[in-house]
Amino acid sequence: MNLITNKVDRDELKPGDHIYTYRAVFAYSHHGVFVGGCKVVHFKPKQSLKASSSSSSTASSEVNDSSCPTYPDCGFKQPNSGVLISCLDCFLKNGTLYRFTYGVSSSMFLTRLRGGTCTTAPSDPFQTVVHRAMHLLQNGFGNYDVFQNNCEDFSLYCKTGLLILDKNGVGRSGQASSVLGAPLAALLSSPLTLLIPNPVGVATVTAGMYCMSRYATDIGVRTDVIKVPVEDLALNLGIKTLKKR
Repeated sequence: MNLITNKVDRDELKPGDHIYTYRAVFAYSHHGVFVGGCKVVHFKPKQSLKASSSSSSTASSEVNDSSCPTYPDCGFKQPNSGVLISCLDCFLKNGTLYRFTYGVSSSMFLTRLRGGTCTTAPSDPFQTVVHRAMHLLQNGFGNYDVFQNNCEDFSLYCKTGLLILDKNGVGRSGQASSVLGAPLAALLSSPLTLLIPNPVGVATVTAGMYCMSRYATDIGVRTDVIKVPVEDLALNLGIKTLKKR
């Protein structure tokens, strides 16, 4: 595992792996759970799903990526849900494949220069992970929120079953904590410019605060998390079970 990412080959993937790929020239990463058979279950905003699909009145496949030449069911989702299943090619969109790492040490976590690549929390058995992903494909994962309930949050829940109690704080996503942590670290370290005249020293302190802010929000460290069975997730998220027509 290097300091930035964890690139893997396709033949190394196993069911239950949390995978991701970068979009928009590394501006952000998109996450999902590999469930085997070259299929990935992932979570996207409903708006982007509607924009990328043709209108359909079919109940069981409101969104279905008919442009996929290999898998007719690629893009399957339930109505009013942001959870869908795609083939690996459509998930990657010509991007590079990476695997999220679980159960890393605190020191290793702090050396990772970018959030959204690892966690100190351990993963549950792959059978449990795949079961959660497939259950959420049929029942949804609530409303997409870039800071509190995004694709990384979805994958982290599938892997760990952990849900954050504080619905007003930052979610499980390492990407979200990085976005929020960077300006906070810069703000907190700015008074130190009066005490540390060396710009390199200030940059080092700022980087240290940034890493610690990410570490403090990691689900393996936080104390405001509970283990929630996937069958009870709708109740804890305050959402209604998707109706089957």
